[in-house]
Amino acid sequence: MPWKEVSIMEERLRFVARLLDGEGMSAVCREFGISRKTGYKIWNRYQREGMEAFCDRSRRPVRYANQLPEQVERLIVQAKRDKPHWGARKIREILVRKLADDVRIPAQSTVHAVLDRHGLVKRARKRRRANKAEGTALSAGLRPNDLWCADFKGEFKLGNRQYCYPLTVSDHASRYLLMCEAFDTTKEKPVIEAFLALFRERGLPRAIRTDNGLPFASPNGLYNLSKLSVWWLRLGISIERIKPGHPQQNGRHERMHLTLKKEATRPAGMNSLQQQAKFDAFVKEFNEERPHEALAMKTPGEIYTPSARSYQGLPELDYPFHDKDALVTACGRICMHRKKINVSTVLAGHRLGIKEVEDGIWLISFMSYDLGYIDLEQKTLQTIDNPFDTRL
Repeated sequence: MPWKEVSIMEERLRFVARLLDGEGMSAVCREFGISRKTGYKIWNRYQREGMEAFCDRSRRPVRYANQLPEQVERLIVQAKRDKPHWGARKIREILVRKLADDVRIPAQSTVHAVLDRHGLVKRARKRRRANKAEGTALSAGLRPNDLWCADFKGEFKLGNRQYCYPLTVSDHASRYLLMCEAFDTTKEKPVIEAFLALFRERGLPRAIRTDNGLPFASPNGLYNLSKLSVWWLRLGISIERIKPGHPQQNGRHERMHLTLKKEATRPAGMNSLQQQAKFDAFVKEFNEERPHEALAMKTPGEIYTPSARSYQGLPELDYPFHDKDALVTACGRICMHRKKINVSTVLAGHRLGIKEVEDGIWLISFMSYDLGYIDLEQKTLQTIDNPFDTRL
């Protein structure tokens, strides 16, 4: 007999009562139409919690670093100020002793993250939401290849009624148009292939500036990272992001888009091949023939030179100042002491550095960027400041 929707608590009570009467787990599970795994889960909850185990639980994700009651957070901060040499483990023990039995004690890594947010640990930083899109510091980009700007110009329909998504890349200092490719999608894989060809031809910039949209950033990725931006970081390219709703922060590139739209999309090509031919002709004229007022009437081609940083493939990751390293699996996890810790799928295939900074607290790093803290009890990553924002 399957569970009744209208009385889950009653069903659980009857289930446990049968076990208390001495009936076997397998037989009771068969009668109630559930697996033995589910049966043991209910039984173990009853043994730990008594009658409260029969109440249904919320499935809302819990993030204690963000949702601690104010009085609990104040108690953590005050305990650290009273005992500045004590770490998160000892302070958590204070909470166990002082808080009432019905108040849930935060995990050790959560206590550490709270202390970090209040500037009470060595790495004093203010914690931000890891998945909230925010702008970063923006560089001046004074010389060619100091800064490239990339964007997908707004999509438009071709003559065959298919959509075209132009990917454009320009050099900030010289206004040189490095790429204008007609894509039929904004998916990550073809964009990575296009940048690979560009890096091989022009070398590597010091930084790339984009907006916060896909595929340059991911709203669900750790610190809004995407696989594309992680690849850029591996190549030693800094990532810059404009503030959401502020396209003027990429003004030079947006101004080029206006010219591109006027001269290469009206009318649009009949298909993607015709449209690419129009883009190629526009790039040649824009770079080699069109005088630019901001360049003292020189053409971008007279100013731009390829980067001295040639593309050499991905360098090896090395963590000499960490205790160990771990490979992020395809599902975005690392394994420590036979436990799986969720990090982010955008880092799949990359190695992270792991260093114990306090008893039971581990610092996780990607390249020279610190991503956050974990403890093996909670098995989750407690994020800190956005390490990819050079303002911090």
